[in-house]
Amino acid sequence: MIKATNLIETGIPWIPEIPSDWKLKRIKLLFNFNKNIVGKTSADYDVLSLSTKGVIKRDLESGMGKFPASFDGYQIVKPNSIMLCLFDMDVTPRVVGHVDDDGIISAAYTNIIPKKGINSKYYYYYFLLQDKNRSLLALGTGIRITLNKDFFGSLKIPVPPLEIQNRIVEYLDKKNSEIDKFIQNKEHLIELLEEGKKKTISKNISQWTHKNLKHSGIDWIGYIPEHWSILSLKYLLKSKLKYGANEEAKDANPEHPRYIRITDFDFDGKLSNETFRSLPLNVAKEYLLSEGDILFARSGATVGKTFQFKEYNGLACFAGYLIKASPNSKKILSDFLYLYTKSSLFEEWKNRIFDKATIENIGADKYSVLKIIVPPIEEQFEIISYIHKECSDIDLAISKAQKEILAIKEYREALITDLVTGKRSIPQL
Repeated sequence: MIKATNLIETGIPWIPEIPSDWKLKRIKLLFNFNKNIVGKTSADYDVLSLSTKGVIKRDLESGMGKFPASFDGYQIVKPNSIMLCLFDMDVTPRVVGHVDDDGIISAAYTNIIPKKGINSKYYYYYFLLQDKNRSLLALGTGIRITLNKDFFGSLKIPVPPLEIQNRIVEYLDKKNSEIDKFIQNKEHLIELLEEGKKKTISKNISQWTHKNLKHSGIDWIGYIPEHWSILSLKYLLKSKLKYGANEEAKDANPEHPRYIRITDFDFDGKLSNETFRSLPLNVAKEYLLSEGDILFARSGATVGKTFQFKEYNGLACFAGYLIKASPNSKKILSDFLYLYTKSSLFEEWKNRIFDKATIENIGADKYSVLKIIVPPIEEQFEIISYIHKECSDIDLAISKAQKEILAIKEYREALITDLVTGKRSIPQL
């Protein structure tokens, strides 16, 4: 790409310069903010909502998703509109989405409708950039960080010539499609590798190298060595399972205990440095974690996800949608229990719980009776060491794929930034 020339200053902190043939206009001059209230009749529309992947369509006929008793007060959105959430912006997973079809959305969202002479998809990419930079968040006020619509409408944004807008959208759409395909393939590879890892863990946790086996009495576990036991999780802990704190994640004071939430770690069990939040010690003290504690997610799409608190530098506590298990090291090693939660045996148990429930929710009552295979402590050490050795190549392959996904996402963000701000000229397709 060739760097753009003839840049002029804007006076806008997050976009200090734009090409000289671009203009600056207030958002309210480019978009309408009129609400078209749907009323109580919603049979003709799909429900739209925002997520980390953009706009999600929820089909009323299939009943997909959780809907309110009435859609009274919802608003109709039309194709090419842009959805933003200017309320509770610190906890909203996605600040912007582009609407391709008719639908209805909650009144909590702001729906901006493009006027003539602009390409709304260009501004979708522009607001994605603001989302990434959290520049809109910085302008919000109040405890729940809200951006006043009148103030938002008064903000100036760049207006390239329509031809340039169209070319930027065409290029970014093409590159996004290629990047999405790349990420999809890498994520599929990671799923296959994770599945292979689960099977490796399950095989060694359930039978190890023993030939004298007995049936466990549990169909999804099958056979285990004769001298091993099957115990409920509650009998392997130093104390009862404990729910976390029901506190807002408002502060990020590094001097206070870290406040660990479901969204702070992925299924790989690694903490994200970008989502750090904290609680004052006087609030956190009842929920502090000790070395080796394991956290279980209890509801939502991440139910069953686990995190091992290990080798953390400092104090940490945990949030209410997590459940703490403190292993009794005389009965089960923390590493062994954590590996068990990464096995296909645990996955099978979790799926069977879901089959019996209308909502994906596993509380302390269910986790407490989770059946665990328990070898003697000496053999647990051997199994842990062997599994780590056996899975090292798989872990390296997963790590490589994850880094490639991260790198391509960073490339996409840089590409969007450079093009929508005019820092670089548009490459040829």
